Amino acid sequence: MEHLAEHAMEPAGRQPSEAQPLPLEGITVVAVEQAVAAPFATRQLADLGARVIKVERVDGGDFARGYDRAAGGLASHFVWCNRGKESLALDLKDPRGRKVVRRLVADADVFVQNLAHGAAARLGLDAATLCAAHPRLIAVDISGYGSSGPYADKRAYDMLVQCETGLVSVTGTPERPVKAGIPAADIAAAMYAFSGVLAALVRRGVTGRGGPVEVSLLDSLAEWMGHPLHHTMHGGEPPARTGLAHPVIAPYDAYATADGGQVLLSVQNDREWRRLAEQVLGRPELGTDPRFATNAARVARRGETDAAVAEALGALDADAAVARLEEAGIACARLRDPRGLAEHPQLAARDRWRQVGSPVGPLRALLPPLTLPGGGEARMGEVPALGQHTGALLRAVGMTDEEIAALRRDGVAA
Repeated sequence: MEHLAEHAMEPAGRQPSEAQPLPLEGITVVAVEQAVAAPFATRQLADLGARVIKVERVDGGDFARGYDRAAGGLASHFVWCNRGKESLALDLKDPRGRKVVRRLVADADVFVQNLAHGAAARLGLDAATLCAAHPRLIAVDISGYGSSGPYADKRAYDMLVQCETGLVSVTGTPERPVKAGIPAADIAAAMYAFSGVLAALVRRGVTGRGGPVEVSLLDSLAEWMGHPLHHTMHGGEPPARTGLAHPVIAPYDAYATADGGQVLLSVQNDREWRRLAEQVLGRPELGTDPRFATNAARVARRGETDAAVAEALGALDADAAVARLEEAGIACARLRDPRGLAEHPQLAARDRWRQVGSPVGPLRALLPPLTLPGGGEARMGEVPALGQHTGALLRAVGMTDEEIAALRRDGVAA
């Protein structure tokens, strides 16, 4: 896509002078995407150097743009999932809009879509159709429940898939199941779509051919349910909901500290329990007391076990509690909220924060978790305004200013 390269956004961030190029430089991705699953997948590709052209509706764009206004006036979901992309606003119900997308796809390496079931096929933008026309293209269909079967036509939102996969059944307290506080199904599907694209690019490098990639939210989150699923299928009982506690380990929970904080600790074996009893609880006799000396005994007396830990930690502030646990070699953590994560000393010490541009000015963002030492830093480009790159992209596919003006006038482009 050399004729489009001149319109690509400039890399952001710090680039070592002799670093290797980002692994996906030169790869072009066209995405008809919305919400989280597909946008989060393509953002990973953009961070690794790919050029991502995001096709949005003319009437408001990706509906995630309207979820909230928490990020300086922008939607937090959108800011998180869409940096480093170019926004092209088109009406795909109009044949002129579809023609533009097909022209872009003809020169692209990857196409990603997560429209409602059947919508891409009606537009001629499903993986099977596009890959038949472009043998080197990798085309990703992200769906809720897969392309066939009795659930294929069902609407699939993150919470619904969390329920269908049983995630909600193992999350929460004994009294009440709860959904995960993050869109776990969307994130799972996004990461399998991302890794599927990488795998397909490797295969194309060997065979010269692309092909379809299929990912569903149900399949993705079902895989993440592997432990409770296998535990139950192969003879066990479904794991009990235990809040922050562990169903088969004690002590393993969050305990209040004197300053209003909470510290979570995990004792993994009986040697650790003896250290905890002696060095933290100040009750060495509990380390050898047969009522508490083994994990099975502690689980059977979970209430008494937790009470002993709570009494000791409740007399300390959070800093002192963590220090004492760490000195005893006990795994522990603070119970932080998102504000605490934003101020986490480990992220600051490792220089994990950057600023990305946006229509409302610079915004803080984390570097992606994938680090390639010796290579260039992730390309953390701007969060685009709706249709910010429409004109440049339409000109790149050969349209004149008069044709572009006609599309805008007719509401086909914005």
